[in-house]
Amino acid sequence: MAQDRSQLTRLTDRVWVYPYETLRDRPNLGYIRGDRWSLAIDAGHSAAHIGAFYAALEDAGLPLPSLTVLTHWHWDHTLAMHKAHGLCLANARTAAYLAEFRDRMAREGTGFFLGLHETIRREYEGGQPVVVTLPDLTFSGEMTLDAGNCPIRLFQAEAPHTDDSTLIHVPGEGVLFLGDAEGGTFPNWEKDMDLAARLAETVRGTGASLCVEGHWEPVPTEDSIRAILEEEE
Repeated sequence: MAQDRSQLTRLTDRVWVYPYETLRDRPNLGYIRGDRWSLAIDAGHSAAHIGAFYAALEDAGLPLPSLTVLTHWHWDHTLAMHKAHGLCLANARTAAYLAEFRDRMAREGTGFFLGLHETIRREYEGGQPVVVTLPDLTFSGEMTLDAGNCPIRLFQAEAPHTDDSTLIHVPGEGVLFLGDAEGGTFPNWEKDMDLAARLAETVRGTGASLCVEGHWEPVPTEDSIRAILEEEE
């Protein structure tokens, strides 16, 4: 059984990660601290998940984020948006997928969602409500934010996992957040190697020294590129 991972990890002067957990398929949640405001990367799987993240931030003396950026639409990265502090931002395609998912949930109820995987049922055991909300803000292509002496570049990228991937690059810290972009598609995890090659070139082109993937330890960029280019078994 996977350990419940609950320690906030500092990667650089301005970047932290609240680590992933496999038992409930909770991804890494990122945190970037600027001089004026802070930004989170991904909202998390449920109200309980984001609550644990925020408790860790408060324990570390860090302010709650003013903005949360989504890496893609999948539930483990987005379904805690209704409990997010401040505003949520996603690319327009991610917002459209979430709208479709919300509409399906309204039509069919939560049964189909809970039936997708056992990790979802673990996350929502005890009757936690499943709430699908939409981001407050959307963008297309690329944008750069400045949290205060801390530029943060957000950009859409071709990737094998989904066609709505947003990567988050903190150039001053040498850190790149990938979400789940390097993986294959759910549920069979098949990987389009042409898309993987394009993603690898994109990652290499950022010049980042450290990559944070959705469900793995932060690794040097070349390690991440090797993982991107590996075919799924």
